[in-house]
Amino acid sequence: MAIKLIALDLDGTTLDSKGRLAERTKEALEAAIRKGVHVVIATGRAYSALPGDVFKINGLRYMLTSNGASVTDIVAGRQVYSNCIDPAALENAVSLLRNYGFMMEFFIDGRAYVEKSMYDKVETMNFTEKHRSYIKKTRAPVVGLLDFALQHKALVENINVNFENQSDRGMMRGVLSALEDVTLTTSFDHNLEIGGSTTSKAEAMKAICGRLGIASEEVMACGDSPNDAAMLKAAGFPVAMGNAKDELKEIAKHVTSTNDEDGVAEAIEDFILKERKA
Repeated sequence: MAIKLIALDLDGTTLDSKGRLAERTKEALEAAIRKGVHVVIATGRAYSALPGDVFKINGLRYMLTSNGASVTDIVAGRQVYSNCIDPAALENAVSLLRNYGFMMEFFIDGRAYVEKSMYDKVETMNFTEKHRSYIKKTRAPVVGLLDFALQHKALVENINVNFENQSDRGMMRGVLSALEDVTLTTSFDHNLEIGGSTTSKAEAMKAICGRLGIASEEVMACGDSPNDAAMLKAAGFPVAMGNAKDELKEIAKHVTSTNDEDGVAEAIEDFILKERKA
């Protein structure tokens, strides 16, 4: 069946390891769009943290953000789908998280917020330089983050908990797994992400397909991390990056090259444009 929609994770997939959109990838995406294929960005990032490069892709319309909690039609300039954390579940999560001092980020109505004291000392924390820089550029610092989240509890799209070491991450995976009416996933080795009970890239992708009259069998989805797994399972043609986690490669019908080797462009050229560049 012909592919009519491409759903693309960003970090580790469409963007290279330095967070850049390669020219070859941009050209392949625009060529697919000219052929009538819809291209959808499907990321764990909050809308405000989207890189400027993706808005330069001619013909792009839908942005799926916060692991599927929100879909924005950038042509119409409005949100067309929302699936936030239930307010009662949010209250329970906040009550639990008050017991821990990890760096937490709350994605609220398209923006990502972090406690100011954490924001101020992020340069001294045990994260990669790339991640520290990303936090400083994309997070809005607030004083009293947890209370701030409760003041906007109907609009919380995602909670991102960051860890400086893997032992804390493993411990908190068990703690957070006890929460009810939420989902728990991850997109990086240093974090855990809490979403709504039915929030996923897969559900948001299905909503977009419904708007466009496209069957799931007509979707190519590309990803590299656990938060992409549901989306790949829901797509007719799941593609894992060469740098993807093994669990993604097991789901995929095709494994392309890495994100630093233009793997997304390669897959589009092979299966949609039918012309591999040298």
